[in-house]
Amino acid sequence: MSTYAIGDLHGCHAEFVALLEKLSFNPARDTLWLVGDLINRGPGSLECLREVRALGSSARSVLGNHDFHLLVVARGGGKLKKNDTLSDILGAPDREALLDWLQSQPLSVFENSTLMTHAGLLPQWSVAQTESLGREVQMALGSEASGEFLTQLFGNQPDSWHDDLDGMDRLRLTVNVLTRMRFIDAQGRLDFAAKEGLDSAPEGFLPWFQYPRDDDTRLLFGHWAALEGNTPQARVPVEALDTGCVWRGRLTALNLDSGERTSVASLQQEKRQ
Repeated sequence: MSTYAIGDLHGCHAEFVALLEKLSFNPARDTLWLVGDLINRGPGSLECLREVRALGSSARSVLGNHDFHLLVVARGGGKLKKNDTLSDILGAPDREALLDWLQSQPLSVFENSTLMTHAGLLPQWSVAQTESLGREVQMALGSEASGEFLTQLFGNQPDSWHDDLDGMDRLRLTVNVLTRMRFIDAQGRLDFAAKEGLDSAPEGFLPWFQYPRDDDTRLLFGHWAALEGNTPQARVPVEALDTGCVWRGRLTALNLDSGERTSVASLQQEKRQ
């Protein structure tokens, strides 16, 4: 019995199947933790959604920013972007069942002193606070007003956490931290412009994992392919799982018990922008 955490799929279905084969993954015995961004950019977004959903309780996934983008396009009045690869999902006969399943996924998974989110969490947030804030978003996603919530979701403000945040500002900031964050300043203010490696940090900003925390929870995240799985000068126990499969990198699984990493090479023929 093994539990594996796998980095961003981004529609890399063939690589996902190859990685599961390399792991000798058995859904009757083993469990997958998927760090979000199951879809978009790669050619097999529809197949990835179907595959993960079919695994049932053997797979635990969190929502990433691209997963939210799909929901906003499908149910919140959003527009497809130039390089999206979501049309197959939007036109699929099982579209609504897939969207319902995706919309029901959490923003964090916590077990055995290990917390998984798509992008990370603020240093000042405890695990309990992170889970509680994520549940608030889940409640909004599951409410009769979920379409209105999705319509208002995207935006860069507010860009820092305050305990008295409420309403849409509180929900948007929670989603942005858990699915979009890379660099923050010492006060926890988010930067949304820098998306490359560590040398792209704006002045006064550091990667979120280079700030200390008050606990020793192991943190799993994806989202940041430019790190190539590395977290230099981390001040917390952290594992970066996005190794850039859709950018001609690798798809990586971490055995949560042994710490061993297993990867397969990308099959993408050209770098996608």
